[in-house]
Amino acid sequence: MKKWLPRFSSTSTPLNETVNRSLDKQVKLAVTGLSRSGKTVFITSLVHQLLHGLGTTTHLPFFQIASSGRLRGTKAMPQPDMHIPSFLYDSAIEQLCGDPPTWPKPTNGISEIRLAIRYLSDNPFFKHLSPISTLYVDIIDYPGEWLLDLPLLELEYEQWSEQIARACEIEPRLSLSKEWRIFLNNLNLADEADETVMRQAANLYTDFLHQCKQHGLSLLQPGRFTMPGDDLKDAPLLKFCPLLEIPQIPQNTYNENSLFAEMKKRYNSYKEHLVKKFYEEHFSSFDRQIILADVLSAFNNGHATFVDMRDAINMVLKSFHYGKSGLFNKLFGGLKIDKMLFATTKADHVTPDQLPHLETFFQNMLATSHNNAIFEGVQTETLALAAVKCTQAAYTMFEGKKISCIKGVPLKSDKPVALFPGEVPPNVPMPEEWVKGRFHFVEFKPPRLANVHGGGLPHIRLDRALEFLLGDKF
Repeated sequence: MKKWLPRFSSTSTPLNETVNRSLDKQVKLAVTGLSRSGKTVFITSLVHQLLHGLGTTTHLPFFQIASSGRLRGTKAMPQPDMHIPSFLYDSAIEQLCGDPPTWPKPTNGISEIRLAIRYLSDNPFFKHLSPISTLYVDIIDYPGEWLLDLPLLELEYEQWSEQIARACEIEPRLSLSKEWRIFLNNLNLADEADETVMRQAANLYTDFLHQCKQHGLSLLQPGRFTMPGDDLKDAPLLKFCPLLEIPQIPQNTYNENSLFAEMKKRYNSYKEHLVKKFYEEHFSSFDRQIILADVLSAFNNGHATFVDMRDAINMVLKSFHYGKSGLFNKLFGGLKIDKMLFATTKADHVTPDQLPHLETFFQNMLATSHNNAIFEGVQTETLALAAVKCTQAAYTMFEGKKISCIKGVPLKSDKPVALFPGEVPPNVPMPEEWVKGRFHFVEFKPPRLANVHGGGLPHIRLDRALEFLLGDKF
């Protein structure tokens, strides 16, 4: 038996799965996040709260099934999808709760973990059958970069290339893409396709995307170039790139073996075999979705990073709406997801009085699409949270005034410090107001915890997220 992961035996069959879903006793919760949003930490904490944090009704006060005392326990179960890698909760919690504690290594592909939550039902029908009911929660973890591939399904290769070319006209992409652009400008796209040239162009473009990621940019397409998974590394399917200029080739002289034609062919194959396949095999079965973002990093990195993150999130929103005209309905005959939560993470990196500002800022950040989108049967919410709280509220005196601070151990230090991280503007600043040094939100190490498997991890508003995503299932 695992050290951290209690289990009880159960047999999962297609018939059991169908019955559970028809009785609303099974829910598939998909978790994804933009770059460096803390997705692995979020899932680890969520699983740990449910497994170990239910001995008291005060640890998750806004998760009503727990605070009401109706929760009877949670166990990890064998996952139903044997072809999907397991989410390695044991490894993640051991890193998070080690001595010294470290943040878990991020995942780079899809994974899954199943929990069985037992509770006292207040439904008259189920209470008559059995006083204790069970909800099976399948948590599916997948990279946010894969979600950002969805809009490609509506774009031809030429349209997508034009979008990327325009983005590379503006900093920081202009400087970061220099080597790749120089290489493309020296190619004759009408020449016959050469595998060596294709690989070099794709590798330079992939290097450019990795540099964008290091600079805090979120809109990275195609998503599999930076998060391929072990089974796709160096696959020819990933050896293409957008073009800065689309050649004007007369129809009667079009060469199907040209460099341009092969790039376009691989782009279309990528959409068909990776993007569409992922959504047909996995996404179409999701019931609930949470999308995580690290808004504070956008403050630190400047206006261009903020705009990129905002565009990435709004691009996701546009893919989900508008009702029957949405992309999911066009491609897959309807969207099964009925609740979607957008959460900005690391809420413990600001002082408690700035938390409402962070949440308001995030709501305003999504206003462009959120206000116009009429989600047919999809309920959405925004939230600021910390899956693992690694700071404490503190106060200091400055010029005779009491100043609100936070206290924690910075990521690049071994000693705790008390600091004022800065104010969060409730509204989006104008471009000229994003001056260098205005925002400096510090990253912190995880807290040292004495008895992690005897209780839940410290958090901020994770119980609110649980209530929104799962509360109506009990």
